[in-house]
Amino acid sequence: MLIGQYKAVINLKRRVAIPSKFRKELGENPIISRWYEGCLVIVSRESWKALLERLTGARSKVTEPVRDTDRFILGSAYELEPDWQGRVVIPKSLAEYTNLKDETTFLGLGDRVEVWNRASWDTREKLIAKKAGELIEKISKDEKGR
Repeated sequence: MLIGQYKAVINLKRRVAIPSKFRKELGENPIISRWYEGCLVIVSRESWKALLERLTGARSKVTEPVRDTDRFILGSAYELEPDWQGRVVIPKSLAEYTNLKDETTFLGLGDRVEVWNRASWDTREKLIAKKAGELIEKISKDEKGR
């Protein structure tokens, strides 16, 4: 399971080391893509299809929301090729999307890793911490309504 929060430095050539705690589970050629709230997502090749099915509900009809989700996620996806030290080069379009420069934060979230610009994550984390109680209440109410 991918868990924890790790800080890393990204260099001018957009190279960054994936935390060693995540490398084994992500496998040899993980997939990176745009994600929500301005971050990136990295998943193993094995988890990629399941993640897409969770997003679109494995729909048999290709509706506009499904097409747009495909465009957002699949259209920005790349296969990463880590070197022997676990370093990867973040594609330019993805680094620009999430404003990755200097410092990054990797978040392990069970089946995926999010990659954030560190300042953006610090801001987001404070917001989440302030409303954590409200979030769990909302999730609880949503579950009861099903």
